[in-house]
Amino acid sequence: MADSRLILALDVYERERALEIARETADYLWAIKVNWPLIIGSGLGIIPELKEETGLPVIADLKLADIPNTNRLIADKVFEAGADYIIAHGFVGSDSVKAVMELGKTIIVVEMSHPGSKEFIQPVTDSLIELANRLEPFGVIAPATRPERVNYIRSKLKPGIKILTPGVGAQGGKAGEALKAGADYIIVGRSIYASDNPRESARRIYEEVKAWS
Repeated sequence: MADSRLILALDVYERERALEIARETADYLWAIKVNWPLIIGSGLGIIPELKEETGLPVIADLKLADIPNTNRLIADKVFEAGADYIIAHGFVGSDSVKAVMELGKTIIVVEMSHPGSKEFIQPVTDSLIELANRLEPFGVIAPATRPERVNYIRSKLKPGIKILTPGVGAQGGKAGEALKAGADYIIVGRSIYASDNPRESARRIYEEVKAWS
């Protein structure tokens, strides 16, 4: 949906289940994010299938974190499969991130939503923001579970670089708080795909997000 700011994190293994949930929720989504569970369970072919079924962009959340050549080899195949965006870690350095960016639209992790992110990633967030400001990717990942950090990251980030925030729902993050702090897109997984009615759950969260738009 053109006016949506909701991204579905489709973290299931089964191809048929993934396609069914995608079809049910597509009316309320901006994009679908696939992670290793779905790619391992269903193969890279799930990316073009999701695009064909929904017409939505697909974000490949691989969190690439390797040397430039390895990042390049992986990203080449994933973009070739039809992914519109790839998520990569920034802590491996600008050369590794550039290797992905040279092939397609890239989203850099500057902070994650789980508690452990505070141990090693948050202490270098400023350096990761500087990296993003130099390279100007499509966007960065920041934690909806800590809206004060989203606000901080937004204050340091160049205008035009999008903020995508995971952690809404099952991890305790609130969509409204993340958007108020400066997020552009909200990423939701279990609260949608694990619910009894994924379509209704997506609709409800879409309406919540829309109210803040």
